[in-house]
Amino acid sequence: MSDFTRRGLITGASVAAASALPAEAAAPSTGRQAPSVYRYKVGSFEVTALYDGVWYRPIDEKFIRHADYSEVRQAMSDAFMPPEKLATPFTTLVVNTGRKLILLDTGTGGQIAATAGSFGENLAAAGIDPKTIDTIVISHFHPDHINGIKTKDNALIFPNAEIMVPAAEWAFWSDDANMRAAPDGLKIVFHNVRRIFNDIAKDVTHYQPGKVVAPGVETVAAPGHTPGHTVFAIQSGKDAMMVLSDTTQHPALFARNPEWEPQFDIDGAAAVTTRKKLLDRVAADRMLVTGYHFPFPACGHIVKTATGYEHVPLLWNTAI
Repeated sequence: MSDFTRRGLITGASVAAASALPAEAAAPSTGRQAPSVYRYKVGSFEVTALYDGVWYRPIDEKFIRHADYSEVRQAMSDAFMPPEKLATPFTTLVVNTGRKLILLDTGTGGQIAATAGSFGENLAAAGIDPKTIDTIVISHFHPDHINGIKTKDNALIFPNAEIMVPAAEWAFWSDDANMRAAPDGLKIVFHNVRRIFNDIAKDVTHYQPGKVVAPGVETVAAPGHTPGHTVFAIQSGKDAMMVLSDTTQHPALFARNPEWEPQFDIDGAAAVTTRKKLLDRVAADRMLVTGYHFPFPACGHIVKTATGYEHVPLLWNTAI
């Protein structure tokens, strides 16, 4: 026995097992994932996390300002991401306060990547009719947060919902001078904002930071990622949760390396300040958090380390 290596034992066992199997499996594989829905409670509120898929975003040495690209690649490798492709999951939230159904951001609308766009399917699997959504609260105007307001054919998906947006976002992205001055890559976002909002502008409510959009759901300014980027503080009874929106993007990179400034942060320095402030707060308070680009179901806690922060996922619970 001592002459056998571990690799040899594993290989031998694998060959023996394979030879014992029939030529074809008795049942074909499904080839399809189960619905991606996860529910949990914050006090008396019921929160439903709905997965919209993932985008493997190509990146290069210009992706993060003031960072050595070899360190970025190593961080991605440490997080088991494909080389030079940033894993960007999308998770939206429906908050049931007992009086209202509130949707926080709307997903990609299937208009970002072929691997994203399952929000509607998962909403149906969760038993939620789009007509029953009372309020949509938008954190900022990047396409993966607003495209789900409409179908690709420009029809409203949530016909009865009041749509609430940050006033600073509306002012920035609606300004023609800002659009003219923007680099070409950002001009696409300006045009997309107009596509989504121009014909419904009169029905859109603008809110200022600190606005309580429903009892227990408060908006909190978190500028930097975009000028009006907003997060949400949810409080019910003794329980609280911070909805971090895009404060950290994927935590394996931007929580562990809070000083990094990705290209998609319009004001990188302000985003770093916001990131540290919010992560310090939720870590000190041991508050439940969720992030739009955290791995599904995207909820857990933040722990401060010597060099940054770590996301500790919430244990999956079969009870709500």
